[in-house]
Amino acid sequence: MPSLIFDIETSGREWESFDQKQQEYLLKFSHTEEERENAKEQLALHAVTAEIVCIGMLNPDTNKGVVYYRADKPAEEFTANDILYSAGNEREILEKFWANIKNYRQFITFNGRSFDCPFLLIRSAILAVRATKNLMPYRYGTGEHVDLLEQLTFYGAVRKFNLDFYCKAFGIESPKSHGLNGHDVPKYFRAGKTLEIAKYCAGDLQATKELYERWQKHIAF
Repeated sequence: MPSLIFDIETSGREWESFDQKQQEYLLKFSHTEEERENAKEQLALHAVTAEIVCIGMLNPDTNKGVVYYRADKPAEEFTANDILYSAGNEREILEKFWANIKNYRQFITFNGRSFDCPFLLIRSAILAVRATKNLMPYRYGTGEHVDLLEQLTFYGAVRKFNLDFYCKAFGIESPKSHGLNGHDVPKYFRAGKTLEIAKYCAGDLQATKELYERWQKHIAF
C-alpha cells in the first residue's frame, strides 16, 4: 500500500455564529481592540471554532492527487496538472477524504500531528462522519505517519520554522511566493474564492512532497 501526503485549509466561523457566552469566553483574555481582533483571527486554528475549506491529497510516487474543496453550489470535477478538483460541502469532503485515505499504508504531513490530524478527527466527530484511519499513531516512529515538522525539529529539539521558510532554506519553490498564504484563506473563503484556495493547497502538497523527498534521501533512517 502506498504513501499519501495530505494538507488542509481552514477558516474561522463567522463571529455572529457564536452565542454571547461563547463570545465572552473567546475574548476572556482580550483587553484591547487589537487583542480582540487577534482572538477572532485565531478562530481558524481550532476545530471547534472553525471549519474545513479544503483537503488536499497527493501520492508522492505518482505525483497524482485530489483536492476536495468547499462549494456553495454543484461544480463539475476537473483535472489540472494531475490534480483532480472535486467540490462539496464540509461533510461531503470529509467523507471523500476518509474513503480515500483508508487505502494508504503511510501518510505524510507538515505539522499534521499538531494541526491537520486532530482538526480532521474533531470536525468529523462534530459532523457525524466516521473516521476510517487512526491519524494519531505512535509519535516516535515514521512507519505510519511522517510529520515533517517533527522530523526536521527532531521532535522539538531545535527551533520550528514554517513551511515557507523550510522551502526557501532547501531551495524548493514555495507556494506562498505566489500571493496567497494561509492567513488569506478566511478572507478568500468568505468571498467565495474556494477554488483559488484549493489550487493554493495543491501547491502546498507539491512543496511538502519535495521536502519529504529531501528528508527521505538525506536524513531518514
